[in-house]
Amino acid sequence: MRLTRQTSYAVRTLMYCAVNAPDLSRVSDIAKAYGISELFLFKLIKPLVENHLLETVRGRHGGIRLAKAASEITLLDVVRLTEENFALAECFEGGDTVCPLVGGCELNGALAEALEAFFNVLRSYTIADLTDKRRAMRTRLGIEILGIELN
Repeated sequence: MRLTRQTSYAVRTLMYCAVNAPDLSRVSDIAKAYGISELFLFKLIKPLVENHLLETVRGRHGGIRLAKAASEITLLDVVRLTEENFALAECFEGGDTVCPLVGGCELNGALAEALEAFFNVLRSYTIADLTDKRRAMRTRLGIEILGIELN
């Protein structure tokens, strides 16, 4: 299984906002930090806002910020939102499979168990867990440190 670029950058955007908190984050700054287009970032922010992971603040000094604490946003929240398909094999998709074992195959059970283990690991990590080295992350992301002592 491979996660999409959308998922990767959604997590990174949330991490950026967590590291930059309590300040608002500008889309242009996030795009620059990760070397991606602002258009791609705007498309990916929309579902994050609609699902209450990010919130937008309009106006001249507007931007985006986490809609809830970084410790309340799990990787599973983001992955479930941004990934379209978790079918590890043809038989997970249902429909027109040609395999005669589809109803009682041990492979299906093993893959379902593996997928659940994957979800459990994602559920166990939050955005806060990924940003615990805040000072180093601010430097790497090019976020200016204004004399404030950070974790």
